[in-house]
Amino acid sequence: MLRLTWRNLLARKVRLLMSTLAIVLGIGFLAGVMTFSTGLNSTFDNIVEGSTPDAQVRPAGDVQGANAGVGTTSLITPRDVDKLAALPQVADATGSVDGLGAFLLGRDGKLVGGQGAPTLTFNYAPSENIQGEQVLQLNQGRWPEKSGEVTLDSSSAERGGYAIGDTVTMIVPSDQPRRTLTLVGTADFNGGGTAGASLVLLDTQEAQEIFLGGKDAFTSVSLAAADGVSRPELADAAKAVVPEGFTAVTGDKVIKEQQEQIGQFLDVISIFLTTFAVIAIVVGAFIIFNTFSILVSQRVRESALLRALGASRRQVTRSVLVEAFLMALVGSTLGLLLGLGLSRALAGLFRTFGLDIAGDVLTLTPFTVVSGYVVGVLVTMVAAFVPARRAAKVPPVAAMRDDLVVQEKGMGRRLLLGTVAMVVGTALVAAGLVGAPGTDAIWIGAGAVIWVVTTAVLAPVLGKPVLLACRAVFGRLFGTAGRLAGENALRNPRRTGATASALMIGLAVVSAVGVLASSLSATQDQIVDDQFTSDFLVQLPTFQGFPTQYGDQMEEVDGVAVVSRQQGVPVSVEVGGKPDQTFANGVDAAFSDVYTLTMVSGTDDLSGDEALLSQTRSKDLRATTGDTIDVEFPGGKKIPLTVAGVFEDTPVTSGLTVPLSVLGQAGITRSDSSLSINVADGADRGAVKQDLEDVVKDLPVLSVQDKEEFKELISGQVNQLLYVIYGLLALAVVIAVIGIINTLGLSVLERTREIGLLRAVGLSRRRLRTMITLESVSIALLGAVLGMVLGLVVGVVLRKSLEDDLTELSLPITSLLVFLVVAVVFGVLAAIVPAIRASRMKVLDAIASE
Repeated sequence: MLRLTWRNLLARKVRLLMSTLAIVLGIGFLAGVMTFSTGLNSTFDNIVEGSTPDAQVRPAGDVQGANAGVGTTSLITPRDVDKLAALPQVADATGSVDGLGAFLLGRDGKLVGGQGAPTLTFNYAPSENIQGEQVLQLNQGRWPEKSGEVTLDSSSAERGGYAIGDTVTMIVPSDQPRRTLTLVGTADFNGGGTAGASLVLLDTQEAQEIFLGGKDAFTSVSLAAADGVSRPELADAAKAVVPEGFTAVTGDKVIKEQQEQIGQFLDVISIFLTTFAVIAIVVGAFIIFNTFSILVSQRVRESALLRALGASRRQVTRSVLVEAFLMALVGSTLGLLLGLGLSRALAGLFRTFGLDIAGDVLTLTPFTVVSGYVVGVLVTMVAAFVPARRAAKVPPVAAMRDDLVVQEKGMGRRLLLGTVAMVVGTALVAAGLVGAPGTDAIWIGAGAVIWVVTTAVLAPVLGKPVLLACRAVFGRLFGTAGRLAGENALRNPRRTGATASALMIGLAVVSAVGVLASSLSATQDQIVDDQFTSDFLVQLPTFQGFPTQYGDQMEEVDGVAVVSRQQGVPVSVEVGGKPDQTFANGVDAAFSDVYTLTMVSGTDDLSGDEALLSQTRSKDLRATTGDTIDVEFPGGKKIPLTVAGVFEDTPVTSGLTVPLSVLGQAGITRSDSSLSINVADGADRGAVKQDLEDVVKDLPVLSVQDKEEFKELISGQVNQLLYVIYGLLALAVVIAVIGIINTLGLSVLERTREIGLLRAVGLSRRRLRTMITLESVSIALLGAVLGMVLGLVVGVVLRKSLEDDLTELSLPITSLLVFLVVAVVFGVLAAIVPAIRASRMKVLDAIASE
């Protein structure tokens, strides 16, 4: 039996290749995602571990503002550094100036790194990391030794178009924001790379001049442990001499904090990509199942003869499963190799968003290899099991019949089970909508998965009206060839439905995502129309802070009536007895002149140590008007704030809003996160806008936007994410198209005699190609219609569950029409090879075939 299995595989090389391709693509995507995710984690782990010292002296408290681009006014003097260096537990103490609010421009005048990763600016001072190696590694040139010199990381120098000796342009938070420096070297963190961030190293005196107003001080200190001293002992010794407002923590704690913070972001990316990998594998499973079903039906006489010669059912089943196992091994092996290439493609995609992954960490790990083989073999074997059992049930006596075919069971049982499953899925969705225990999305997601699987199973029944419509339309437009194509699609509804289901899954996800994206855009437009009450909004696309001098200059522009400043800052509040890190928004007195908050209780008139809470934050904190809440700011300062009022949730400010004076009291370095500007009555808005843009011309990414431009910005960000999703889903659609090609190719072989007879009675080659093409289009349309209808339903239901955030429902009609046209195009493309192969058959040989 094993030799027979090998013979079957080698005798059908084309079928083997086409069937294996679905496995290759599915496992390739899975391996690519796993390799990329592992490389992503390794990149950040290497950077964190390579840049963290044995211990660090930093501002006190659990909230570290520097991670969010927010600094404090607390500083460490050189005398404090000397005290730390004098401790017997300390081998070396290095003062650091962590510069915030700087931007690196390229030779083209644009921000290096686009709108993604930040610019990390430090003074250069040699120090060791937790592994006993230098934190920074020089690649070319030298370190900065005096004012006017700069060393950049290799990637930023390349992206900026700079070479050693060139003049580098930076925007810095000083009286002279545009500063030019000479590039004297390139360097990287010892762990390798910067993950897309720009690393800028300056002379210590110049860094102090720019970021500390010329004070001879530092923002943090890196400590290296003396021989025989543990990191906890080092931190405890340093705590005894650090100045007020600072604390000493071990490098292990710093690494853990940063990994937890980064891990939340990386987990979202990993789950996001894994979802698409699973979709690709599920689509591939449908193709594998359909392929083996066709192969079994074509070899039914062979199976019957084997049974007549004494082979048991188990042996016949085993023969088919061994064939599937060998295909799975080949497909998984090729898929792993493809995954290595896809991981680099994903790295290139994310590089456009400012996230740069080091190429040397994108390697196949043992876990990825094992996972690829396990998933590939398991999915293939499960998909091939039912066809294998069907082959084994062919009775031996059937080998003597001339009209031997595999008898398909009736659709009654499938329809009954499918109806029950649909009811169960609907019940789960309804439970999510009415607020069942747990997360609504889990209930709805479970119901949606059941809907998708059930629709795939019931595709032969649900899709019959579509196929009948195709037969009628094609018959009128293309005559006999069109009618024959329609009949061929209807001849074996199970096969047609299974083939279309693969495409249906991909388009269902695309349509559902399209509904959510369209609703998000409509909701954002509505919010902007209702609540964007300023004439202009000035902010960075990354929402980082920028120097206050720009707001100062804008207040002097002719025609400007009001400039309201806001500054976001990370804080910690107590929620449910546990500290919860969130963001507070500092606002000035002019905020109420620009925006009107809808108050639930209290007043929006802020002064002194007061705060406003949104309804959601009020519920989280279990605080209302008149209550006092303790808020911890970066630097460890806790300030009790009295709740002056509670307002309805709004995007114009955060759930915790405080006066800017509170941020000053907490020791937060002033910067602006956004400026809201209203023009004076009668002023020329166009002229005012031009004058405002002239103020920020030195900072290319700081934009002045009116309402329509702000809408376009939000829509552009939504569309950018949507295009990424569509691009990832395209692989699932490609797999589905391969399934159509495979099904048509095998169907052509199965109908060889029939095709010969059609040619013999006068069907031309052109009409034969038309017939097969229209059959392919019918399958593609069936998958498209089922997928889009199901996707619309799922998308509308998901939007309903999220109506607090997605208040507007919008259906992407234009996109759906495009999907339908694309499905037709895919159907035509999928038919090219099978149609050409059928038209080239010799009539007499085809008629004589069995």
